[in-house]
Amino acid sequence: MTRTSILSVATALTILTASCGGNKENKETADNQQKETVANVDVRGQWYLDSIVFSDSEYVRVRPDVRLSSIHQYIVFEDSTYFIKTNCNTISGTYTIKGDSIILGDGAMTEMACDNMAVEDALRRILPNIATVYIQNDSIARLDSRNPSEYIVLRKAQIKIK
Repeated sequence: MTRTSILSVATALTILTASCGGNKENKETADNQQKETVANVDVRGQWYLDSIVFSDSEYVRVRPDVRLSSIHQYIVFEDSTYFIKTNCNTISGTYTIKGDSIILGDGAMTEMACDNMAVEDALRRILPNIATVYIQNDSIARLDSRNPSEYIVLRKAQIKIK
């Protein structure tokens, strides 16, 4: 082997060794980042109920009462509590979030008899199964059930500035 060939092989080995060490450091950094706690989804604020879906053919579309167009059905998340207002009743309880996982704890519900109880019935059915929350563009939230076909769609309430 010539001196130039030996130098070329030595240089190649040095570069290979350095690049492998760099990959090890990058891998360690990536592993440490994965071990860090995932930031909690921020659901605080008022959200209008848009729809409650159980399957492609079974859902409740939630719209404001046309006679009372200023009244929306909504959910408010504050610190560790939630409050839901329908056209007829209210539901409240506690919630916890860890990453994108959410648990809605049992709470209190008023039980006024209403002409249309579809929203209340749907909420009673789905709330205990809500498991994850996803927020899109800070304006749409989706609360997913443990059952993949069931979810609630929420729209962020606009803050009115006076």
